[in-house]
Amino acid sequence: MKALSIAATGMSAQQTNLEVIANNIANVNTTGFKRARAEFSDLLYQVERLAGTPNRANQNIIPEGANVGLGVRTAAIRNVHIQGALTSTGNRFDLALTGQGWFQIEGAANEPVYTRAGAFNTNALGQMVTVDGFLVTPNITVPEGAVEVIVNQTGQVFARLEDQIELQELGQLTLATFANDAGLKPLGNNLFAETEASGAAINGVPGDPGFATIQQGYLEASNVDPVKEITELISAQRGYEMNSKVIQAADQMASVVSTGLR
Repeated sequence: MKALSIAATGMSAQQTNLEVIANNIANVNTTGFKRARAEFSDLLYQVERLAGTPNRANQNIIPEGANVGLGVRTAAIRNVHIQGALTSTGNRFDLALTGQGWFQIEGAANEPVYTRAGAFNTNALGQMVTVDGFLVTPNITVPEGAVEVIVNQTGQVFARLEDQIELQELGQLTLATFANDAGLKPLGNNLFAETEASGAAINGVPGDPGFATIQQGYLEASNVDPVKEITELISAQRGYEMNSKVIQAADQMASVVSTGLR
């Protein structure tokens, strides 16, 4: 009985949906986190009667066929890269992006990776790094004895040294954009990697057309809406229950058939 296997694919799909929602809720307070959404597509169809063919030789054409669907599958789990709210921290090394773009980071294997989480700090050498110690690129080094660090909206970084009035320019932050943000590969630790689906990184200066501006002293919050996620959670649970009931009904029908054949 095909209903059993069809409903099983539905239960599997809803379980995947539930896992995606659970991950969204778990990261509701993760800086720069982008919620994900499971996308589904129907499986192949079994043709019982083909449309557009004559019902007998040189007779009328069949206007509608009979195609029985064989279930559902997970087509993609898409990260929704929409702007998160900005949260004021007052920390001079916290940077938030308003608009499109990604901070560029030097990964563990010196490969370029990207993040929206601008919770930066300095290491023992004064270099600007992420919370996991990865270097921000282009590299910015804050000199020892700096009493003030200023990052303007266009990514220029300045420092004021003790007993100095004039600001010293330390460097220029640049951003990367992609033709398809949804094609980026999530690596964990708020990091993403370029893929063939995302397209090559396009580098630019904050504030240029198509590039975000930088807000110092702020962090971009997760774009997860808890109310929406709870609604999606209930919907996934109901879908799972309905597929379970289909399996129960199919099993009962099979039992009736087997009993009648005895």
